[in-house]
Amino acid sequence: MKETIKKYLPVLQVLLFVFMLIFLFFYFKNKDKVEVQEAETEDSGQTEEKSLYAGTARWLGNSLNELDEMENIQPVVIQEEMIHSFLQGPRSWGEGIPWSGEWCKFEVEGNPFGGFGCGLCCMANVYNTLSPYEVSPWDMFEHARISSDYTPGGEYGAIDWEEMRCTLRVCGISSELHRKPGTYEEFQQQIRNAKSAIVLVSSGNDDSFWTSTPGHYVNIWLYQEDGTVFLAEPGNPENNRSRIPLRYVYDALKTVSRFQYLLVKDYVHEDNRWRANGIDENWNRP
Repeated sequence: MKETIKKYLPVLQVLLFVFMLIFLFFYFKNKDKVEVQEAETEDSGQTEEKSLYAGTARWLGNSLNELDEMENIQPVVIQEEMIHSFLQGPRSWGEGIPWSGEWCKFEVEGNPFGGFGCGLCCMANVYNTLSPYEVSPWDMFEHARISSDYTPGGEYGAIDWEEMRCTLRVCGISSELHRKPGTYEEFQQQIRNAKSAIVLVSSGNDDSFWTSTPGHYVNIWLYQEDGTVFLAEPGNPENNRSRIPLRYVYDALKTVSRFQYLLVKDYVHEDNRWRANGIDENWNRP
């Protein structure tokens, strides 16, 4: 018993010391404000000490509430039914297919979202699946324009790699940009260790699965030891939410691009500076 107490005594001392530092910091930080408030409310009979302690108590209470909220956000254990898989095109919306929405009709300088929104659909998939929030692909589009250098034009609206990574970072999502490795085994190991990946495929590299596709972002999840991944395919409702061989992805990576894929490493709630929630557009919820 004594050994156990000795073991945890240094930890308790450190916690007590940190608490005292926090208390002193906010004491001196609020002191000038309290003095001004007391001068304005002199006739009320309140003392400086009471105002100070009340303010500090309120701060401590609010901080504890915020900590409680953070503790209630548990790490996500990803399962297929939890994964978002938005569709970008007007055909899916017109046919009432789940995961499609009216964002397909929105335009930027005459360029419809259905023609350039695949990367933004993938980013919304990642954000909604890993965080406790839910946004639309159009929400992600507007967020990307504010939080990165993303400036879509009439001819080219697709988001590029650096803008994608920057936008996700503001969302609390860490990621890495990669070029196609020399061997499939190396790519396989990277996908196995990642939470998700946004990949750029092209039928110009391989048309075994994607045909007539000069360049297209798709989102993959949940690598299994049979060599398959769960595919969130924003451009093809028939292939969306299916399992496909990872080899198809590796072979079709668009090598003329500066990067071929973005590995999603983690979501940290405290790093999320966006925390948007709610979809205003009409859409076909599954």
